[in-house]
Amino acid sequence: MNGPAPRVDSTTDQPQRAAAGKSAVNRTAEETRDRDGAGPRNGTGDTAGGPKVLRRRKSFGAWFKDKGWRHVVGIVVTIFAVFPLLYVLSAAFNSTGTLVGSNALFSRIDFGNFTELMNNPSRPFARWFVNTMVVGGVTSAATVFLGAMAAYAFSRMRFTGRRIGLLSLLLLQMFPQLLAVVAIFLLLSGISEVIPALGLGSQLGLIMVYLGGALGVNTYLMYGFFNTVPQSLDEAAKIDGASHAQIFFGIIMRLVTPILAVVGLLTFIAISGEFVIASVVLTDPDSQTLAVGLYSFVAQQRSENWGVFAAGAVLSAVPVMALFLYLQRYIVSGLTAGSVKG
Repeated sequence: MNGPAPRVDSTTDQPQRAAAGKSAVNRTAEETRDRDGAGPRNGTGDTAGGPKVLRRRKSFGAWFKDKGWRHVVGIVVTIFAVFPLLYVLSAAFNSTGTLVGSNALFSRIDFGNFTELMNNPSRPFARWFVNTMVVGGVTSAATVFLGAMAAYAFSRMRFTGRRIGLLSLLLLQMFPQLLAVVAIFLLLSGISEVIPALGLGSQLGLIMVYLGGALGVNTYLMYGFFNTVPQSLDEAAKIDGASHAQIFFGIIMRLVTPILAVVGLLTFIAISGEFVIASVVLTDPDSQTLAVGLYSFVAQQRSENWGVFAAGAVLSAVPVMALFLYLQRYIVSGLTAGSVKG
């Protein structure tokens, strides 16, 4: 009589199955490495020839189609933007006085143009520089202050004619201030007979003209930024007894600092390079700005001095560039601080 069949212990068979499965996995991994060309592995788990990347490198055509063309466009745009600046800088340091002599960039470097620019009594560059800083600084500050008050009124108050006023600001932006040069000249000529300080030849009259043209676009620009400030802050301040003036100067102005810096910067840059209206209003050489004064170096056909003109252009760009760099850091910090507030 046959006895019962021998019982197979499952606990002794498990290591054998695990070893068989592990060897199958290893064989699969070896086949994969051999197919990809990575080579056999050593005892440490790395490939025999050292660690290699299994991912294939892109060909030059695929890389250029994906990202390379962006580098080419960036290089071309950079050259297009930097070359005029280098040419003007080279002409400023070349005392030959002609642009033909500056075709070879920085072939000659001296400070003769800057010396002649500063030592010309009939063309007071230092006086023009100060006039530009005064006109640009006063106009920028007044534009920011008046535009902020107008934007606050349009954003926070409801009054008759508010919608018509906003539409009027949009319509004013459609017509450039250059179209009103003749009207500005006739208007200032008439004012000169009554109030000479606001008429032709006065910097104050030029500032008033600039303010009239700058308030429209800047007010509408700040109006959109004022709308992003929650009105709950105004309501909480009113509950505490704050007036509109206290809310405006104590709360709103601190929260909208980035747009104030942007408006001030753009206004100063525009005023520093404005030529047409300044040449009509300012007739006295001692009251002219840099744009009008520097034009006198190249205005006469037979006596142009482009080297001195380039030297003046380089010096006139220094305050604008410095202000831009300073306010750029300030604007970025202000936007970053505002983005993390709860």
